[in-house]
Amino acid sequence: MIVLGATLAGAQDRAQVTTVNYPLQYFAQRLLGDGAQVTFPVPRDVDPSFWRPSIADISAVQAADLIVLNGAGFATWVDRVSLPRSKLLNTSAAIKDRFIVTESITHSHGDGGSHSHEGLASYLWLDPTLALAQTEALAAAIVARSLAPVEDVAAQLATLQADLEALDAAAQSALDHLTGVTLIATHPRYHYFARRYGLTVVSMEWEAGAMPNKAELAQLEALSRDTEATILLWEAEPPAAAFEATAALGLRNVVFPTLAHSVDGGTFLETYAGAVSALADVAPK
Repeated sequence: MIVLGATLAGAQDRAQVTTVNYPLQYFAQRLLGDGAQVTFPVPRDVDPSFWRPSIADISAVQAADLIVLNGAGFATWVDRVSLPRSKLLNTSAAIKDRFIVTESITHSHGDGGSHSHEGLASYLWLDPTLALAQTEALAAAIVARSLAPVEDVAAQLATLQADLEALDAAAQSALDHLTGVTLIATHPRYHYFARRYGLTVVSMEWEAGAMPNKAELAQLEALSRDTEATILLWEAEPPAAAFEATAALGLRNVVFPTLAHSVDGGTFLETYAGAVSALADVAPK
């Protein structure tokens, strides 16, 4: 009982960190290891960009030692609730000059009603160099708040930096032959990925992982014809019938998770690398 009590007390003494998306949770966990509890509270079936936290959710976030934000208009709920300013970290504050401005698009998802894309592309982590900048901001905040020993954070940051740089270099090499090739995406979330690797991506407004209806398939057929695109990026895997329907239009399907949530069976790095490899494999040589 004494050992159990000590274990529970140790767990309660750990720093508490809350993030607004999976990539930031992954980066924070890499930097902090077992020295902190890092949570990402959004349910798997809810788009974290537009999550609406309950009162209990907000109380739990407020109690954290560090609240890690993405910035760039992601997780709009943080602007509508009262959060301790001293605990907030906007990981993209230093890279605002690298944001991509988009058209403001209002549309609906099944999990949150109508919403707007706010006129900013927010999936920064799909460019590993921007993810690296976010990671560096996170490491600095952890050290400034004494949430982990400086030397431990520095060592973990160096390893994570090397991993992200290797991921970026591998993607550059794998996607080099896609320059000038137009891709179609089921949702407008690949802006930073496209810019980083010199890709042309045109987007639709499909529900993630859902079977497209006849009107959406007709839209896709017209878009494919107009752009001469032959590759379709899905942000989540749809029913097999969806792949069959789009393949019948002459499109090669690639599931490229946007990673706001984790994907079963792989870490951030593993999932990203796998998606890049899948895209490179179907691209015309």
